[in-house]
Amino acid sequence: MKPFEYGDQEIGEKDFIYIIPSFTIAIVILTIPNTLAKVTNFVDGWVSLIMAGMCIVFFTAVIAKLAARFPKETFFTYASKICSKPVAVVLTILLGVHFLLLAAYEVRYVSVIARQYLLERTPGEIISLLFLLVVVYAVSGSRVGVIRLNLLFLPIIVFIALLVTGMNLVNFDFKNLSPFFTTSWKGYLSGAEDSLFALSGFEILFFYIALVDRPKKVQKYAMIGACIPLGLYLVIYTVAIGVFSAETTGTIIYPTIELAKAAEVPGGFLGRFESLFFTIWSMAIFNTASLAYDAALIAAGSLFKQVKKITFIFILTPIVYLIAMFPKDLIEISTMERFMSYSFFLVGILLPTSLLLLAKVRGIKGNG
Repeated sequence: MKPFEYGDQEIGEKDFIYIIPSFTIAIVILTIPNTLAKVTNFVDGWVSLIMAGMCIVFFTAVIAKLAARFPKETFFTYASKICSKPVAVVLTILLGVHFLLLAAYEVRYVSVIARQYLLERTPGEIISLLFLLVVVYAVSGSRVGVIRLNLLFLPIIVFIALLVTGMNLVNFDFKNLSPFFTTSWKGYLSGAEDSLFALSGFEILFFYIALVDRPKKVQKYAMIGACIPLGLYLVIYTVAIGVFSAETTGTIIYPTIELAKAAEVPGGFLGRFESLFFTIWSMAIFNTASLAYDAALIAAGSLFKQVKKITFIFILTPIVYLIAMFPKDLIEISTMERFMSYSFFLVGILLPTSLLLLAKVRGIKGNG
C-alpha cells in the first residue's frame, strides 16, 4: 500500500513553538525533580533550571540564526559551504549518530518504565520492539505528517502534566520550600549542568528549518518553544518538592510518576490516574523517538541522495534496536544517558556556535 502523502511538504515558522517542546519533553520529565533535589537544597533547584534554560534559549537562537542564513538548504549543503564538503560529511554523520542514539535511548527507556509500573511479566525486549515498530511506521510516511502528529500530541501531554500537578495541590506544603537560597554555587552549577540535557532538543532545528519556506521569524518562535519545557519542568519540580519535600524527592527515582499515583481525582471516577498518565507519557516518548529517528534519516539521506528512505529504515532499524538493548541494567542506561549529554554538548553547543562564527567571518550566506 502506498503511504499517504501530504500535498504541502512545508511547515510554518510558528510550528517550531510545538516541535521543540515535542522533541524535548520525554524521559527526563519523570526524573528532573529527583536530579535537582540531589544537588540542591529545598526548592533551590529552580535557580539551576533557570540558568540552564537561559543557556538553552541562547543556543536555540544560535542554531536558528545559523540555519535561517541558508533558507531551504539542508545542514549538509550549508555546512559544505562553510567548512568544505569532507568536514560537512563528518559533521552530518556526527549529527546522524547523535539522533540515532537518542532514538535508541527512548526506545529502551520506555520498556524500563513499562515493565516497572505496567507490564511486569512482559519482556522488555518485546516492549521495546513493538514501540520501535510504531515509530518506524510513523517515519516511513510523510515527514510533515510526523511533525503534524507531534503538534497534535503536545497539547494533550502538557495538559495532563499540568493536571497531575494540579491534583496534588491539596497535598502541597509550603514549608517544604523554605528556606531559600541555601545551596552552594557548586550545587547550583551541578544542577544546571544536569538540566541542560533535560532541556535539550533544539538541535532538531539543524534539519527541520529546511522545511520552512522563509524562516525570517523562526528564531523568535524557536526560542518561545524552548521556554515551554522550562516552564513545565519548573512547575513539576516545585510541586514535587512541595508534596514530597526535597529529602524524599531525592530518594524517589521517578517523582513525576509518584505524583501521578498520588493524584486525587474528584469523585473517584478514575481509580488509577497513573494509567492515564502513562498513556499520555508514551505519546511524549513517541514524539521524541519519531523526530530523532526521522532526523537520523534526514542525515543519511543528505549524504546518500540516491538511496530511498525505506532502504535506510530497513538498515537503521535493527541498529537502533541493538543499541537500545545493549545496556544491561539501569546503571548502564545511566551511562548511556551521560554519553548522550556529552554528545548534546558537542552537537548542540560547540557545533552551531563554531559554524555560525565561521559563516560570519567568511561572509557566507544562502541564496534566500
